[in-house]
Amino acid sequence: MTHKYKVLNNRRLPPWLKMQRASGEKYTRVKNIVEQKHLHTICKSGNCPNIGECWNAGTATFMILGDICTRSCKFCGTTTGRPLPPDPEEPANLAESVKIMGLRHCVITSVDRDDLPDGGASFWAQVLRKVKEVNPETTIEALIPDFSGVEEDIQKVIDAGPEVISHNLETVERLTPAIRSAARYSRSLDVIRYISSQGVRTKSGIMLGLGEKEEEVYSTMDDLIDAGCEVFTIGQYLQPSLDHMKVVEYVDPEKFEEYRKTGLDRGFLFVESNPLVRSSYHAEKHV
Repeated sequence: MTHKYKVLNNRRLPPWLKMQRASGEKYTRVKNIVEQKHLHTICKSGNCPNIGECWNAGTATFMILGDICTRSCKFCGTTTGRPLPPDPEEPANLAESVKIMGLRHCVITSVDRDDLPDGGASFWAQVLRKVKEVNPETTIEALIPDFSGVEEDIQKVIDAGPEVISHNLETVERLTPAIRSAARYSRSLDVIRYISSQGVRTKSGIMLGLGEKEEEVYSTMDDLIDAGCEVFTIGQYLQPSLDHMKVVEYVDPEKFEEYRKTGLDRGFLFVESNPLVRSSYHAEKHV
């Protein structure tokens, strides 16, 4: 049997990276709500391969504080530049969108806002509180930046009461300087450790295919567990454009399954490990 390979940026993709088409009635409904409420999603800004599946299921990962990031990570498709001031209508618009969509669980993330005094933490808290006020039965995962490691700012998000707080390592320690802009592996671990110390369920994730070694993946697992992380996601890196880091390797699904089992054996409560897994994939299961 022969396989048809999709082409992304002139690179052939293996057959297991087949993505659901981004179309359909439910997809269009989510798209219209996002556009009408002037919202942003990491689904679009980050070129997520699961946008078809998730939007057809009526879910989306909302991205607050605009769609322009102050950092320029080599893996991320989000635009880098000088962001606009936070939109004062965004908390209410997002809360209303969650209500219209009837979400039982929602994931909220943001660009990095190093231009703001607290990295946007106060605005984060406004958004989370408004979503909970309008949707008291909806649980929330907050996928946060590192806030430069300032515990006072991280605490603002914690105090707003999301059920899960996620912060991604993105890759193994050795590759972090080449891939993540302004971020540090140790600082991200400290962020996770602090959140865990406050009794909140913590979550993190990495991408494979950037040149990491197997033992480095296992070491990353151990570092996260030591920091108190309970939920771990592993997905395949896909190059957003020719200007981003190239894919070194497409890791086969069997290896992802091996990592999933090993992660559970090492102590994580949940491990989502599959080539198309992204941070918010099946997030409702992690509450």
